[in-house]
Amino acid sequence: MPKSRLNIDLHVHTCYSPDSLTSLDKLIDRCQLVKLSCIAITDHNTITGALAVKEKAPFQVIVGEEIRTTQGDIIGLFLSQVIPRGLSPEEAVKNIKEQRGLVVIPHPFDKIRSSVLQPGALENILPHADLIETFNARNRFSKTDDKAKELANTLGISGCAVSDSHTLGELGKTYTRIDEFDGTPAGLLNAVKHGSLVRKRSSVLVHMASTYAKLYHRVRRVHQC
Repeated sequence: MPKSRLNIDLHVHTCYSPDSLTSLDKLIDRCQLVKLSCIAITDHNTITGALAVKEKAPFQVIVGEEIRTTQGDIIGLFLSQVIPRGLSPEEAVKNIKEQRGLVVIPHPFDKIRSSVLQPGALENILPHADLIETFNARNRFSKTDDKAKELANTLGISGCAVSDSHTLGELGKTYTRIDEFDGTPAGLLNAVKHGSLVRKRSSVLVHMASTYAKLYHRVRRVHQC
């Protein structure tokens, strides 16, 4: 019997990120509306939002985190404990692997974001990488994604398409289409390996929305989500 197909987005932010105002309930509603079957919540330096969405959502949710290391961002998936910011890239990767999680390289080679993993750090952790974002909808230039795809192909690492959404409108336009999997890290890797990428570049205005969200959180001072 043929397996069901899933639309999966492995890089999603909520209002637990300092540059997003996306509420958890509205996020869940939006995912159902645009037929996202599985998402990874990857808030900056916290898994609180991911755990809350996993508890509420009627679809599969992977607990992840976008970790700010001393040399740029790394994503961990299938986490059970938060990984503190400020670790070296190697320490962050070790922590992810100790939790039996997956190491994802987010938006490599993007020249605009200051959070991109620095070249030396990228080279050091690539032997431990499980997935590379070969299309990030928030990247401004297609050459950035082309370079990430070339790297993934050269190293034999699977690539994924992600929205990197910080607003509701970004959800459901970019994702990876895969066969249904068993919910395990190994199952996801195998499914992504044989999946297909659905890609649509986000408007430059989404970056303005993130800037507004940062200001909003700073003015409110007390975090509410």
